[in-house]
Amino acid sequence: MKFLITGGSGFLGINLIRYLHSRDHEIVSLDLVEFDYPDINGKITAIKGDIRDKDAVKKAMEGVDIVIHTAAALPLYKPEDIFSTDVEGTRNLLEEAERQKVGRFIHISSTAVYGIPDHHPLYEDDKLDGVGEYGKAKILAEEECLRYREKGMCIPIIRPKSFIGPERLGVFDLLYDWAKDGHGFPMIGKGNNRYQLLDVEDLCEAIYLCATLDKEKVNDTFNIGAKEFTTMREDYQAVLDYAGFGKKIKPLPEKPIIWTLRILEALKLSPLYKWVYETASKDSFVSIEKAERVLGFKPKYSNKDALIRNYKWYIEHLDEFKDKEGVSHRVPWKQGILRVAKLFF
Repeated sequence: MKFLITGGSGFLGINLIRYLHSRDHEIVSLDLVEFDYPDINGKITAIKGDIRDKDAVKKAMEGVDIVIHTAAALPLYKPEDIFSTDVEGTRNLLEEAERQKVGRFIHISSTAVYGIPDHHPLYEDDKLDGVGEYGKAKILAEEECLRYREKGMCIPIIRPKSFIGPERLGVFDLLYDWAKDGHGFPMIGKGNNRYQLLDVEDLCEAIYLCATLDKEKVNDTFNIGAKEFTTMREDYQAVLDYAGFGKKIKPLPEKPIIWTLRILEALKLSPLYKWVYETASKDSFVSIEKAERVLGFKPKYSNKDALIRNYKWYIEHLDEFKDKEGVSHRVPWKQGILRVAKLFF
């Protein structure tokens, strides 16, 4: 099959491309960022372009059987870029996919659409209440997908938990950077909450099931996450234990820390945004029963497995990104004043 991966230069994009390439599929990547992976360069068609550009979308989608839409403007982007990319860009892709009669359009959404809920686990039919511009834009993007699904298109919607694995940096760089330098790591609250993660390889498996199973079966919405996870404190402690310095997770009083982080965010002194610090001390896990039952989804990695696998990759590839900073999942986030806080742990 011929796949179009939007956001192919991103963290999920490159993992998907490697996964599909290993299965001998033809792949087109469409991304604003240059495709710069030496191991796969020249083996796919890489188009540098914007999903908000209808001409670029038309060119990238020619002859495509399946679109996997991973491109998104993340929470650290400007609000106007989040809405224009995540909503208008999704609409452009759907319009062109319908025009070119693409077989399936797999939309990668987010569990951010559930907001900060009052119960767990979360199910696919629970109320949607996005936090911040990103969460709201993801809900609007799903609404665009549902509109085209009603027209007869096959549009699986996947809502993954925060996913990690090779190439993932972003907010997780904070934990890994502090762990490798022999520091403890602060936690908002006691850390007794359960916060489900997801290994990117398991996410790729779920996406591939949506690409290959019967259309009638997959034309639905699915939560995807790890099956095995403990408390946030226990899961993150596994990384500090693996680092080998005998350091511990340090619980901090929830309300004062959240207020401090709100102020630091407003002053642009911290990379942590509302969705991160407002949910870090809360339970956050979804039911994956539907994906297990309907898709036959069987995640291989627990939270601890995924965190340590990501940390191993981080240590092995440190020289490749140690001088880079940005706002995507592929680079470390600028720590700002948190780099000073590190000295106290």
